[in-house]
Amino acid sequence: MYPLTDDQSALAEAVATFCRDLLSETLEHDDDEETFRKEFIVAMGEQGFCGIATPEAHGGLGLGYLDYAIVLEEIAAVSASYAVSVAVTGLPQMILTRFGTPSQQERWLPGLASGQLLGAFALSEPESGSDAASLKTTATRDGSDYVLQGTKFWITHGGYADVYVLMARTGGPGARGVSAFLVPGDAPGLSFGKKERKMGLRASPTVELILDGVRVPASARIGEEGLGFRCAMAALDSGRITIGATAVGLSRAATRYAAAYACERRQFKQPIIDFQGVGFMIADMATQTDAARLMVHRAASLRDAGLDHSLAAAMAKLHATDTCMKVTTDAVQVLGGYGYVREHPVERYMRDAKVMQIVEGTNQVQRLVIARHLARQQRA
Repeated sequence: MYPLTDDQSALAEAVATFCRDLLSETLEHDDDEETFRKEFIVAMGEQGFCGIATPEAHGGLGLGYLDYAIVLEEIAAVSASYAVSVAVTGLPQMILTRFGTPSQQERWLPGLASGQLLGAFALSEPESGSDAASLKTTATRDGSDYVLQGTKFWITHGGYADVYVLMARTGGPGARGVSAFLVPGDAPGLSFGKKERKMGLRASPTVELILDGVRVPASARIGEEGLGFRCAMAALDSGRITIGATAVGLSRAATRYAAAYACERRQFKQPIIDFQGVGFMIADMATQTDAARLMVHRAASLRDAGLDHSLAAAMAKLHATDTCMKVTTDAVQVLGGYGYVREHPVERYMRDAKVMQIVEGTNQVQRLVIARHLARQQRA
């Protein structure tokens, strides 16, 4: 994991420079006005950032999840909203690469990897959040088609995506009755409800998705009936790495800003970083951010090696996102009153950080996942 290779260091520097140039000018406006710019995803896709881990045969760069984590950290250090967008459009790619048919891969992967197409992942519902296996959206077989009926909540890119990987019930209750489908963004009967007004990630759209008799061919099903929950859990294992990396980037940005401010801000005739109450706080921020990065890189490296990474991903997501919330809150504290106003970005960092503890499985769920892994190990 450390040190990074020359190629990884060059990749990180290239992503950081490109994202600063692309995203910085509109950051405040887009946060204030809740503006999502799809053209930014296209621009990042042209650089290869949207298809880091997708095989070269399907239009991606064919790199690993460690490289992916490095890229997302650098994007998040500029904009957590667009880091999440890149991560979310990567979820359909991960699922299609692992579970899709050759025709499905050929149809969707090159466009998603290049950023020309935008992907989304639709699992959560009004009554189905942490208990994802209880979802109620149905997919009823009708000849050579399926007819989809139901509602999905919290859909990143809702109304913007070109394709949704969507979980629906084809069988009985529980996880074994869930199947996965590819639903084009322009499918008849697909519509969108309210756009959520969020605390943070305000440049990343989160929208209700409504399925009213949406008809898709059987060839749009990913794998066999009943495979959907497995697809979803595989996506979440990978997504926990990407959200962890995003949280690390956000923590890093907050730490750097707070440290720079503390070196410049003077009280009682000296920089406030020289006071232990501030200096020690910044030292802890930097240390915990680096520890979170190591955990994310470990989980990514296990995935790249083809080893079981579920436990490591849950731990990395838990620690990185809890760290992110603490670090960004402390960054506001270092700035005092200035941290509470929009003149400085740390208040946005803190607002963006909160959702990291919720998405891809809440941190309470991560603790449950970790405890169950440990129990199985003890009983083996």
